Amino acid sequence: MTRHGGEILVDQLKRLGVRRVFSVPGESFLAALDGLHESGITNIVCRQEGGAAMMAEAYGKMTGQPGVCFVTRGPGATNASAGIHIARQDSTPMVMFVGQIARDHRDREAFQEVDYRAMFGGLAKWVAEVDQTERLPEYIARAFSVAVKGRPGPVVLALPEDMLSARVEPPAIRAPLKELAPAHSRTAEDALDWLSRAERPLVVVGGPHWSRDAALDLSGFAETQGVPVALGFRRQDYLDNRHPSYVGDLNVGMNPALADRVRAADALLVIGSRLGDIETQGYTLIDPTDPHCRICHVHADAGEPGRVYQPELAITADAISFVRALSRLPGCGRDWSDWTRAARSDYEAWVTPQETPGDVKLEDVVLWLSDHLPEDAILTNGAGNYAAWLHRYFCFKQHGTQLAPTSGSMGYGFPAAVSASIEYPDRGVICFAGDGCFQMTLNEMSTAMQHGAKPVVIVVNNGRYGTIRMHQEKHYPGRVSGTALANPDFAALARAYGGHGEVVAATADFPAAFERARASGRLSVIELQVDPDALSTTMRLSDLAG
Repeated sequence: MTRHGGEILVDQLKRLGVRRVFSVPGESFLAALDGLHESGITNIVCRQEGGAAMMAEAYGKMTGQPGVCFVTRGPGATNASAGIHIARQDSTPMVMFVGQIARDHRDREAFQEVDYRAMFGGLAKWVAEVDQTERLPEYIARAFSVAVKGRPGPVVLALPEDMLSARVEPPAIRAPLKELAPAHSRTAEDALDWLSRAERPLVVVGGPHWSRDAALDLSGFAETQGVPVALGFRRQDYLDNRHPSYVGDLNVGMNPALADRVRAADALLVIGSRLGDIETQGYTLIDPTDPHCRICHVHADAGEPGRVYQPELAITADAISFVRALSRLPGCGRDWSDWTRAARSDYEAWVTPQETPGDVKLEDVVLWLSDHLPEDAILTNGAGNYAAWLHRYFCFKQHGTQLAPTSGSMGYGFPAAVSASIEYPDRGVICFAGDGCFQMTLNEMSTAMQHGAKPVVIVVNNGRYGTIRMHQEKHYPGRVSGTALANPDFAALARAYGGHGEVVAATADFPAAFERARASGRLSVIELQVDPDALSTTMRLSDLAG
């Protein structure tokens, strides 16, 4: 008996535990589509490769296992590159299969020919092209291993169509690697001893490798030691925000008081985070050439500590294992209660709503959601000033409730919400989107309807690319260029796709509209007509414009 490459590929995916893939079909990987037929693996057929890649990336974020997508050669791969970039910057495990021209057509600029090693070399952790059908299991097993090891990230495998359709004797299918996580008990003791010498410590947690148990371990560690904890950009669900040691997140619109705490800290215990430009406000809170404080940097990639900031102590460990070890240690004997209470007080003052102009006030909408959504509801967003209201005012109460791109990719929130709703059909999924952000991927409403996803999308409609307009007014005041939007009726568009749609023009009308959307049991869009003067949580356009 022989099997074609598409069947061998799918056999390997099944052995690795793949339950679902995201794709846009193409003739370059017909054999793989044939292999998926009756395989038991669900194929979520998307409308554009960027959406498929973002859905796969969101799956990787949610599960910790590589999200898988299939795209065709040339334009399909270029469309999908946005999702690869997100997975790289967000440290998300992902494997993307790309159809490729036949092997004997190479180097002639054949139809849709692309050198994928060159194209994705700077974006992916590993890029390869499979030339031998018999070696498909080997390449795929390695791809999954590379995607999750160390600092997770995306892998791209190109599949020449003649290799994929060739029939061979079935090769051995490879089992997934099984690894035992180290205990890190002695290392955690050393780190805590290092921390105990600080007067004003701050623990910063972010990056990949997180779980519900890790969130509980972090909670226990923070409570035992009485130390303040700040979370990285768009990692706000790593610790219950109601915890007395939680002092906020290091995001684009950071609490100025928290920024001052970073400047005042004499020791930073950084766990999982790369401590990038967002967390440090463009490397200004901590000078890479002359840090004002001691740093202990814990990261799964041994090459990360010291790449930007030179730590006093560097530890190679994934965040889950290390925080587990820290949670098992007794108190170090230091009393940081005054420092921690003051930092917590700063956070509580920051989330006290600051009124913005207009009949729809985003601070009130987000606070209502925070107070009324189930604790396991999943919130997604893309990029734009609108997200600042969500980051500032929503209280994330448990792990696995935030899906957002640390890469700052517009268009991400909606595909992520579709992926989340498919993965967790019994949980509420809410996508917070700007009018510009939503229009980048709203064609995936068709995908949502086809596959039974039912997120509620809240579209903040201010008729412009608000973030860019803000920067425009700061740098080139009064010279508006390229930031105005002509928007559709978003609610009517949702209904055209078969979903539920409403328009809200006053804050008081939002709760009832949201309940109707949730009760509809299908994809829903609520368009919020906001005042264009509400530029950010702290800024009005009219103030910038003079």
